[in-house]
Amino acid sequence: MQAESSRYTIVAIILHWVMAALLLFMIWLGWNMDDNEVRFQLHKSIGITILFLTAVRILWRWRNPPPPLPDDMPPREKLASHLVHMAFYWLMVILPLAGWLLVSTSKFKVPTVLYGTISWPHLPVPGFLHSDIAHVIIENIHSKGAWVLIVLLGLHVAGAVKHEIGAEKGVVKRMVPGLLGKTDGPWRPARGYPVAFGSAIILFGAIAAIPLMGSGGSTAQSSEPTLAETGIQSNWDVNYDTSEIRFTGIYDKKEFTGTFDDWTADVAFYPDDLANSDVRVTVRTASADAGKKLYNDSLKGAEWFDTNAHPDANIHLTNFRETADGYVADAEISIKSITQTVPLNFTLQIDGDTATLDGSAVLNRKALDLGQSSDPSGSWVGQDITVTVTGTATRK
Repeated sequence: MQAESSRYTIVAIILHWVMAALLLFMIWLGWNMDDNEVRFQLHKSIGITILFLTAVRILWRWRNPPPPLPDDMPPREKLASHLVHMAFYWLMVILPLAGWLLVSTSKFKVPTVLYGTISWPHLPVPGFLHSDIAHVIIENIHSKGAWVLIVLLGLHVAGAVKHEIGAEKGVVKRMVPGLLGKTDGPWRPARGYPVAFGSAIILFGAIAAIPLMGSGGSTAQSSEPTLAETGIQSNWDVNYDTSEIRFTGIYDKKEFTGTFDDWTADVAFYPDDLANSDVRVTVRTASADAGKKLYNDSLKGAEWFDTNAHPDANIHLTNFRETADGYVADAEISIKSITQTVPLNFTLQIDGDTATLDGSAVLNRKALDLGQSSDPSGSWVGQDITVTVTGTATRK
């Protein structure tokens, strides 16, 4: 009776089949993204996952070499098997890296948020890789490499089937214990868990921590003087628990909305003396919350609020006038050292020492140089952004 061949370690078997499933799904997903934001982010998330698992698999293979191929397998077929396996490993490194590089050099600067939770940094790349020619080359490596992967998958499956039903001892059962016959245990005891998993976790954990290192923003203070510094007496205290600054716009033909969670206001408002009324608001732009981590990370980027270099947006309300419906003021809005003045229409109800405000203004993001590198025409994000202010204040 012919001796049974020994199988792979359980870790190698799990990694093999998990990665096989991910690769097949990625091939389908790559052909069916259709400018779908969710699928695009999922494609990137799985790509980084494959890169991580490939690192684990290479380290595991180094510490736990695979069992020898059957003795009766012809030498040329052994060589072909080794070459296909090596090509697989190269592609499982090159394709995710090319995709990562493609995203990092794209003019759209769309952040990568792994599974909607973990911010993943762009690769630091030299300037010449941002050129159109370099981008096309990287894109071709990524897309054409996928076709090479498909061919290798076909060769791999065909070879496994041929060797299973041929004269050799069979190889499929070594990767699927019990399916086509019983095998012996791994030919060597498993080892190297800390090396394989620990090293990969430390490396990828360090990469994932990079966005957190720069998330604190600049420590520079706003140059806008306070009311006290201008000699104007503030006469209202804003109740921040019941007050809100909200922004609304159009993204991909759908309405989106968000809020700023960190802001302060210095208010001097005299209904009987509008000429001497003055309001100054400082908004920490990194506190913008648009409901999705992807959107929040985008807003912090250099072409939007650029929160590391410009942590504050300043709003100065002057020239108050009474209207038939309430009041209007000139809102001088400064973001990234660029200023736009727009009318802020609002109503104000004063009941004793409590004032209730409801107002809105419409900004043009092109005038404030927001999102102009990737979407200057407003094809994705509408040019007009409505800012709504609601809340209460208590008289001092």
